[in-house]
Amino acid sequence: VQLQASGGGLVQAGGSLRLSCVASGSIFSVFRPKDMGWYRQPPGKERELVATITSAGELTYKDSVKGRFTISRNNSRKTVYLQMNTLKPEDTAVYYCNAYSDANSPVESHVYNWGQGTQVTVSS
Repeated sequence: VQLQASGGGLVQAGGSLRLSCVASGSIFSVFRPKDMGWYRQPPGKERELVATITSAGELTYKDSVKGRFTISRNNSRKTVYLQMNTLKPEDTAVYYCNAYSDANSPVESHVYNWGQGTQVTVSS
């Protein structure tokens, strides 16, 4: 399975971006969708979880992005989205998506290779 994230770029603070992550392979089988997450790795920092969407459509968000980011999925298109509004300089990072197997440790329990991610840079 390969995960290809796209949609990043350079944006001014207060702007918006929509990230997409397309999966190849059986990760998004209509009959067995997986729990998915968007993650990010700021410069010089560890990778962190930003948002999750379970196979049942339940959502969770990192506190600092609540009310600004929205995660969604389209299983038939094998795609997960992250709508990011009111972006801040501290949102600058490389963004990745992945499936996870343990909701208590979604970073450590990532299922697939990370891929290249997509760079988001927010200028002040």
